[in-house]
Amino acid sequence: MMNRDLELLAGLHPRDVAAVLSLGHTVALATGDKLFRLGDEADHLFSINRGRIALTMPMAVRDRDENILIEERAAGQTVGWSALIPPHRFSLTAAALVETEVIALPRAALVEYFTGNPDVGYAVTRNIATVIGQRLEVFQAMWLREMQRLVKLSYA
Repeated sequence: MMNRDLELLAGLHPRDVAAVLSLGHTVALATGDKLFRLGDEADHLFSINRGRIALTMPMAVRDRDENILIEERAAGQTVGWSALIPPHRFSLTAAALVETEVIALPRAALVEYFTGNPDVGYAVTRNIATVIGQRLEVFQAMWLREMQRLVKLSYA
């Protein structure tokens, strides 16, 4: 994975990319390992080096809890943006679909770095806003499909 391909750090100068990445550490996940769970404190932001992460939401389906797939994220993509967005709690559960490696970036270190480098903080925040916007589109599409299903049922 080339550092310039990381959506979190898009548009940054290579020296800024290296500086941000130096704040983190690598985490290896086996297939099925949980990176974080819904409701956990979001104290790290993650950039996927390799592998795939499933983002799921627990839902009651026919009297049992199921983890419903919301979206999959792959190498170069970001998960855990809740680390930078109050109230700093994960809104989904993240699990490795295959052997996966992520860079875990601590919120405290990022905030400190962004305070001293506001241009980098702005660029990363803009990139996070793009990721959040993509998630909103996913939920909007899911909601629309469900509303269409309910309308069809009510006219059947």
